[in-house]
Amino acid sequence: MNDMKNAKSPRRYYLDNIRWITVILVVVYHTLMMYSGITPLGTVAEPGTIHIQDSIQYFLYPWFMMILFLVSGISARISLTNHPDNKAFLKKRTVRYLVPSTLGLLAFQWVQGYVSMKLSHSFDTIPDTVPKPVQFLIMSLSGTGVLWYLQTLWIFSLVLVLIRKLTKNQEKLYPKTVNFPFWGMLLLAVPAVGFAQILNTPVIVSYRFGIYGFAFFAGYYIFAHEEVIDRLTKYCIPLMIVSVLMGIALTVLFWGQNFADAPVLNHPLNILYGWLMCLAILGTAKKYLNYQNSVMKWLSGKSFGLYIFHYLGMSACAWLLNEYASLPLTVCYLLTLLSSFVTGYGLYEIISRIPGYRWLVLGISKNNTQIQERSNTNVQ
Repeated sequence: MNDMKNAKSPRRYYLDNIRWITVILVVVYHTLMMYSGITPLGTVAEPGTIHIQDSIQYFLYPWFMMILFLVSGISARISLTNHPDNKAFLKKRTVRYLVPSTLGLLAFQWVQGYVSMKLSHSFDTIPDTVPKPVQFLIMSLSGTGVLWYLQTLWIFSLVLVLIRKLTKNQEKLYPKTVNFPFWGMLLLAVPAVGFAQILNTPVIVSYRFGIYGFAFFAGYYIFAHEEVIDRLTKYCIPLMIVSVLMGIALTVLFWGQNFADAPVLNHPLNILYGWLMCLAILGTAKKYLNYQNSVMKWLSGKSFGLYIFHYLGMSACAWLLNEYASLPLTVCYLLTLLSSFVTGYGLYEIISRIPGYRWLVLGISKNNTQIQERSNTNVQ
């Protein structure tokens, strides 16, 4: 399949739908995390506290960010097919990803840093002799939170541009993968397991450059072919059934262990499950969700804002409830989840309309007031 065919292909609504659905699942995951002691840092729960509903975290964590990086790789291919300018591509992603996750920390995310430090009691460990500007810088860096995803995407975009510039024949690989077989997609789980073991930061475990980089470039070089995705649709139902059953089995197997850290995090079975679920999602979404209605369009257009801002409302609500209220856990879940959506959508509506400031916090330039994640060529 040549690039001209890609450029004229219909809009891939299933990619948009995968994004906003996954972002909502991220919000659900973080809400559960706030009251779970499985990953106690930055939560209101006692270490070791576990509830039956935490099983949802075990089920989601192995794949929900991996699928976003796969979709990001596909979207990078679409973007460079439509506008094959490396400099423009990197400039756009620098504004969209790097600016909000660096300058945006100082402009807004220090607020998140303050709440996160309150949750983790970090202020108790900072001596009074530390100058206020230094404390502000610490708060700002602590507000990185979910922005690690944007930082990682920018790094992968930079690497992609370098590959395109330094390797003259690198684009010869893409046409050869158009006939990539279904069994080959399954076997990609093997290198996925290998990449999951490398390039992981030792303290902040979110930066899993190995496995997420593998997903991003697999999306760019293989799964950007519609023919490949069409192949997945033929097996999407059995794939989904097997993946769900495997997710349930692994939840039982690892129950009570920290799923967000070694050894569970990069366990071969965990990565295998995550990869199979990603394949199942791509095939199922293409077969059943490759359309858009008014509700889907709205959710797709707001999902970037929900991702960026949901954690502030969530963590602030959990902290305040823990400090000043004594409510049933179910009520805490509902209030925290509601706060996530209200804050996520509300702050996005406000900040996206403020010239200059929206560039710092959201990467929206003065000449681009439309919500760019509505386009398949701009990845969240």
